[in-house]
Amino acid sequence: MNGILLGILIGLLAGTAVCARYLRQEIAANIGPRLRRIEYQLDVLQAELNLATTTHIADLTKRRMEPPAASGKLAS
Repeated sequence: MNGILLGILIGLLAGTAVCARYLRQEIAANIGPRLRRIEYQLDVLQAELNLATTTHIADLTKRRMEPPAASGKLAS
């Protein structure tokens, strides 16, 4: 009787391990394409932020290099 119960428990444990391994593989296979799409979207967002930052820095540098605008008043 004890041997049968032990066999059943070992069988359940082995079956659970195989099922968990299979489920883990299937979940990873389903997540893969979604993760690649998210990674692509993040890369696009990073490129847009880099462009905006570079443009802003160039604009600030250009403003700093320009001579001050004449105010129309003569210095006395």
